[in-house]
Amino acid sequence: MLTIILFVLVLSLLVFVHEFGHFVAARKSGMKVHEFGFGFPPRAVGVYKDPKTGTWKWVKGAKKQDLKNTVGGGDREDQDEYPSTVYSLNWLPLGGFVRIKGENGEEANAPDSFGYQKTWKKVVVLVAGVTMNFVLAAVLLGFGFMIGLPTDVTDGLDESGILIGEPTVVIQQVEHDSPADMAGLKSGDTIHAIDDIAIHNTKEMIEYVADHAGEQLSVFITRGEEKQTVDITPIQDQETEQVRIGVAIADAAIVRYPWYLAIWKGLVAAVLGTIGIFVGFFILIKGLLFGQGLAFDVAGPVGIASIIGDSARLGINYLINVTAMISLSLAVINILPIPALDGGRLVFVLIEKICKKKVSLKYEQLAHTIGFVLLLILIIVVTVRDVSGLF
Repeated sequence: MLTIILFVLVLSLLVFVHEFGHFVAARKSGMKVHEFGFGFPPRAVGVYKDPKTGTWKWVKGAKKQDLKNTVGGGDREDQDEYPSTVYSLNWLPLGGFVRIKGENGEEANAPDSFGYQKTWKKVVVLVAGVTMNFVLAAVLLGFGFMIGLPTDVTDGLDESGILIGEPTVVIQQVEHDSPADMAGLKSGDTIHAIDDIAIHNTKEMIEYVADHAGEQLSVFITRGEEKQTVDITPIQDQETEQVRIGVAIADAAIVRYPWYLAIWKGLVAAVLGTIGIFVGFFILIKGLLFGQGLAFDVAGPVGIASIIGDSARLGINYLINVTAMISLSLAVINILPIPALDGGRLVFVLIEKICKKKVSLKYEQLAHTIGFVLLLILIIVVTVRDVSGLF
C-alpha cells in the first residue's frame, strides 16, 4: 500500500509540475487557458475568478467535462462556459492537465489562441513542461546533496564532499544471460561478502572473482531490507580472457556538500543525468532498429512503482535521487520527436515555420492519435512484462 501511495504522489508531482510549466508559459504568452487541473477528470470541484466582479466562484461536478473532452483531439465543448481559467481538482490523482485555447490548431484567427501566436511563443509553451521537469530534478538533487545522496565514489571522493558512512559495492547493471543474471542478481543489489570474505570495494571484488574462474562462489547480498546468498560461477571471456560474472559495479556511498556547493552540484548532476538518459535512449533505439534487442531493462508504471517503493525503504536520500531521475526521464521522453508528445507537436510547429505552410489539421491529429495509441500499446506491453517479473 505504501508503494502505491508513494507512486501516485511522485507521479502526480512530476506531471503536475510539467503541466504547470505549460500553464505559466501559455498565460505569459497571451494565450487563454480554459482549465488547469490537478488530477484527471471527472472533476470533483473547481474554482474560477469572475472578471466582472473580481470574486471567486465554485464549480461543482463534472458537467460536460470528462476525460475524452479534456485530453481528446479538439477543444472542449462549450469552451466559453466559464469566463476565466478554471482551477480544478479531479478524481483521478495522476498528475494534471492544462487546456489551452486552440492548442490543437483550432481558432487560429483568435488572438488569444495557441495557433495564432508566433512560432517562438509556441516553442516556449511546448518546451516549458520539460524545462520544469529539469528544474524540479535540479532542485531535488541540490536539496539531496545538502542532506546526502547516494554517489559513485569508485574514482575517489570530491575534496569538498563529506562522506556519510562507509562505501559499499553496488550492482549498477546486470548483463543478460550472464552468470549473475542466471543467479538472480539485479541492479541495485549490494554485495557484502563472497565465500564469507568481506568485500569493501570494487577492486577487492574484481580481484577475488579473477582468482576463482570456474569455481562456484557464494555471494552475500542485500536487496532493500532483504538479505540473501546466491551461488555464482565466474566464466572467462574468450576474447578478453577476463574472468567475470557479468555485472557492472561501483563503490557507492552517501555524500553531502555544504549548501552553497550542493545547489551547483545538483544542477551539474541534472545536466549529466539528462545527457546520460539521451545516450541511453539512443542505445535503446539503435538496438531495436538493428535487431539487437533491448540493451538494458526498461520499466513501465509497475516497474517504476516498485523502484520507488524500494528506494523509499532505503531512505529519503534514495527516494529523492530516484524521483529526480524519473523527472529527467519524463523530460527526455516528452521532448523526443514522438507524435502526441511535446516533441512531436514541436516538430509540426517547426515544419510550419520552415515550409511557410501549415500542416493539415486532419493529418496532424491523425499522427498524434497514432502516436498515442502506439505509446499506449508500449506501456501495456512493458506493464505486462513488469507484472510477470514480480512472480
